[in-house]
Order: sequence, then structure tokens, then C-alpha cells
Amino acid sequence: MPYTCFNCGDTFDEIPKGGVIRCPACASKVLFKARDPITREVKAR
Repeated sequence: MPYTCFNCGDTFDEIPKGGVIRCPACASKVLFKARDPITREVKAR
């Protein structure tokens, strides 16, 4: 599952091992999972 750094926008596939979850590029702690864009159509009443 690809992860994206919130601070620098770098994308990487695995979180580095070692106990501390940080971005390998900028050492930011804020990461989120990159997800596929899902569009849903909702019927209005």
C-alpha cells in the first residue's frame, strides 16, 4: 500500500522498519495512505 507524506508530498511503498514511523525524505510524522479516487453517485430526493 503506498503512503504519502503530508508535508513534502513524497510517495513510498513501505514504512521503514525500526519502530519510528516517519517520512524517509523529510522526517515528518504525518503520513496518509494513498487511495484510489472513488466517485459515488447519490440520488437526490
